[in-house]
Amino acid sequence: MIATEHQAVVYIIDDDPSVRHGVGDLLRSVGLDVRAFSSTHEFLQTKRPDAPGCIVLDVRLPGASGLEFQRSLADSSIHLPVIFISGHGDISMSVKAIKSGAMEFLTKPLREQELLDAVQAGIERDRIRREQDKLISELQVRFNSLTVREREVLPLVVTGRLNKQVAGDLGLSEMTVKVHRSQIMRKMRAKSLVDLVRMADQLGISTNKH
Repeated sequence: MIATEHQAVVYIIDDDPSVRHGVGDLLRSVGLDVRAFSSTHEFLQTKRPDAPGCIVLDVRLPGASGLEFQRSLADSSIHLPVIFISGHGDISMSVKAIKSGAMEFLTKPLREQELLDAVQAGIERDRIRREQDKLISELQVRFNSLTVREREVLPLVVTGRLNKQVAGDLGLSEMTVKVHRSQIMRKMRAKSLVDLVRMADQLGISTNKH
């Protein structure tokens, strides 16, 4: 089965074959695409489809622990939500996992509905993140279409400064600023100043007043 953009994928990483098979069969029974791995190294060496998903990860693995692997995911530009499973979990370990950003920490034997709920929540979180990343990427393309001068005007405009004030700041005529402002709104596809401020905020452009 080939994963598409809309077909969620769950990655199981556990060195116990019975867990991989059991969890895999459960997730497949609700229509999810499942990829199972016996180690984190095997997971990292495999090409992942461009689809929302999450990782079901055993906290105790040969070599680097699941917790160590979780911390390394961001460095590998992998932002998939992590659901830990453990047969030896304790409160201290679960707190560390959650503080490090894990979605859930479940103990074996796993309760089926609890695991399914956690996986669905993880997939939904990843789907939202992917949509947000796509939006920001599109906004960046629009921002890149601005001229150098328009990029100078934009941060001043989104602070709420008037055309006359922006003109004074940049040594331009008020009419020139008005033209630049109009071009910025058009190129960024902003329907209003509030819309433009929101876009600037998403792009990390400072909207603090001077």
